[in-house]
Amino acid sequence: MERRRVGFVIYEGFQSLDLVGPYEVFQQAGRLTGDYEVVVVAPEAGLVGSRSGLPVHASHGVADVPPNGVDTIVVAGGRGVDQAVGNTALTGWLSATAAHARRVASVCSGAFLLAEVGLLDGRRATTHWGRARELAERHPAVHVDADPIFIRDGRVWTSAGVTAGMDLALALVEDDHGRQVAHEVARQLVMYLRRPGGQAQFSAALSANPPATDPVRAAVAAIHANPGGRHALDDLARHARLSPRHLQRRFTAELGTPPATYVQRVHLEAAQRALAESGDPLDAVAHRCGFGTAETMRRAFHRNLGVAPSDYRERFRSSAVEKDS
Repeated sequence: MERRRVGFVIYEGFQSLDLVGPYEVFQQAGRLTGDYEVVVVAPEAGLVGSRSGLPVHASHGVADVPPNGVDTIVVAGGRGVDQAVGNTALTGWLSATAAHARRVASVCSGAFLLAEVGLLDGRRATTHWGRARELAERHPAVHVDADPIFIRDGRVWTSAGVTAGMDLALALVEDDHGRQVAHEVARQLVMYLRRPGGQAQFSAALSANPPATDPVRAAVAAIHANPGGRHALDDLARHARLSPRHLQRRFTAELGTPPATYVQRVHLEAAQRALAESGDPLDAVAHRCGFGTAETMRRAFHRNLGVAPSDYRERFRSSAVEKDS
């Protein structure tokens, strides 16, 4: 069997984990399947300095790899991408090679290189949360979504920052060789095949600002103590020992989001976990996770994640649930 060549693209100032993590995923998958020849490509072959100072040897320069010589392109991110987008040898090679490649992917801010050569125009894409707004502003033809860990839009895949590149690489391996191979790779590398909570880069607690005062902390603690609870404003106000109006104002000011929006995000995360980790009926999951009905949960999933709960379960359920089903 002819091995598929995976070309990792790096440049001065790339993020080393954007390369090393996904590289190890493909190498481990290659040992299990006999597939994948993994190469590192830079503007010129030789030592390339990462942003952390770790030098990496690029086995190939762009002049060494013909446009039809790569099955899957994976572009690493890093602050050096701001200079790399101006390297015409690199962008020219990327554009020509992507036209022949079966798949094109980016990790973190590597999305800026894909966007620079037009590969993300009209597509939905993600990147590191800290640069998502900049990507949208610099490339308005790209539909930037800062929430997911990774996004597939046709043959183009993009991921969030740093360690999310390993999630992306596992998904690419699963796309080639199925869930069992991807699960074994994840087991060998001691990582999740599917992160708890599914696709989101951050949980509700991490995506919001931390509460600054004890009353708001008490309200937030009550929400997380019972993720599927009703948590009406009056109930939270009793926990905070504030009037509902005062809590609404304080909560929104401190966390940057209103209480009702925060509660819905927690309900959504609880449902994501339940769908991925259990085979319970949708009605039972909806009731347990605060939505009341499966239809209400379905609308929330479509509005926030762009998928139905049943599709989410199919995509992110754990191997243990599969064996029991």
